[in-house]
Amino acid sequence: MNHNQEQIKEAAQFMKEHDRFLVLSHVNPDGDATGSALGVALILEKLEKTYIVINEGETPEKFSFLPRFELLRNLSHQPLDETFGAVIAVDCADESRMGDVRSLFASDSVLLNIDHHPTNDAFGTHNLIRTDAAATAEILYDVAVEAGVPFDKELALCIYTGLLTDTGGFRYSNTSPRVMEIAAQLLTYGVKPGEVAERCLEEITLAHVNILRRALQTLTLTHQNQVASITVQPVDFEEAGAQREDAGGLVNYCRNIEGVEVGITFIESEPGAVKVSMRARDRVDVAVIAKQFGGGGHAKAAGCTIHGEVAEVQKRVWQAVGQALGVKDHE
Repeated sequence: MNHNQEQIKEAAQFMKEHDRFLVLSHVNPDGDATGSALGVALILEKLEKTYIVINEGETPEKFSFLPRFELLRNLSHQPLDETFGAVIAVDCADESRMGDVRSLFASDSVLLNIDHHPTNDAFGTHNLIRTDAAATAEILYDVAVEAGVPFDKELALCIYTGLLTDTGGFRYSNTSPRVMEIAAQLLTYGVKPGEVAERCLEEITLAHVNILRRALQTLTLTHQNQVASITVQPVDFEEAGAQREDAGGLVNYCRNIEGVEVGITFIESEPGAVKVSMRARDRVDVAVIAKQFGGGGHAKAAGCTIHGEVAEVQKRVWQAVGQALGVKDHE
């Protein structure tokens, strides 16, 4: 048995040996985080366990088609007067990504950390980290098999959604033969790929269009046109009638410009806190850059939150990206 198999077996055993769980993913959850968290919830149900699924921040409404979505709690709006001895964290690149949910941990809590980010610092008492996996959902598939729980449409839908979103609709370089094999197997349980793709990848809100219109007006090319950036500030959200989740995916408009190596969005959803998202082609490992600022992610997709004025944050990030590109100026 290799190390990964041992970790998978340990994770399945963790779920079996405890009775009540706190299940969480990262702040501002995406499709993999949401699908994985709800997938864990379904596995626990099949093992006849009880649980609470909670995050710091709202889960995007576009994932409301997933089973048990109505059970997701937002700690910011739904405080919980309970502490938990058994915790399962999914898709959290580092401990800070759990946010204030950590206040719900009992003093003697044990934590199962399931993740695929190279920047994960193994913060759990039990760690199942596979950086070769395309998504945390891919790892969760193996845990479900090891736990011996029966697959059905609900569980398959959660795991498939995680795979679909973290591979960009099976287009990104992390789309492996293994990913396609798992996806094909999940379809046999009744998952409708066209419907999932429509909800997760195609359909957008009018608010997203409004915030995109404003964001593109800030498009800036720097570093000899190798870096493209856009900026969104609180006034933009207000005038566009948009929420934080409506700004999702804006960074791809920057990265997809011909000749651009790194795309960046600077999103200030509240004064003084700038969410920086980065997407890269081949020459830069943006996870290394994000880690410099307390964030993390993958070589081609990473992010962080930096506190300060937007102009100062831009200057710091541009400087770091310039060093990675070997381009001194960012004009």
